[in-house]
Amino acid sequence: MRWIGLLAIALPFLEIAGFVWIGGRLGLPLTLLWVLAAMVGGLLLLRRTGLQAVSRLRAAMEAGTEPGHSMLDAACFAAAAMLLIVPGFFSDALALILVLPVTRHWLLRRTASHFESRVYRRSGVIHGEFTVVSDTERGADDNEAPHRIGPRRDRPVIDVD
Repeated sequence: MRWIGLLAIALPFLEIAGFVWIGGRLGLPLTLLWVLAAMVGGLLLLRRTGLQAVSRLRAAMEAGTEPGHSMLDAACFAAAAMLLIVPGFFSDALALILVLPVTRHWLLRRTASHFESRVYRRSGVIHGEFTVVSDTERGADDNEAPHRIGPRRDRPVIDVD
């Protein structure tokens, strides 16, 4: 996260330096054409990425699988599209790096190891006491909603329907 903050601060200065250095070599017409083409490409990529992300998420939900890999790919493409929309040569270079499959696979491995170490390491067994109370023991009517009847105060209750 620290690198992202530093990049956000440095990005305007890097973009100005890129316009001076690369724009001076290309000339004004080609520089403006580059910026316009990158913006249009970013908008098209953002549109395509959004539609594909929704369809991949829907397919993963129907198949009962986790959409982690496809969602990370969609996030990389969306970030690349946003960087292409921002005028500048440095942001365009970052966008092209994000689109590369090698970069996306590296990010997937990094985020997967992050979640494994942060989430799965904390899992464990929770010990406790509970009492199973049926509707007849509880005295609930058929018309009465189960969530309206509170548990006994001395121990938790698991409702069995």
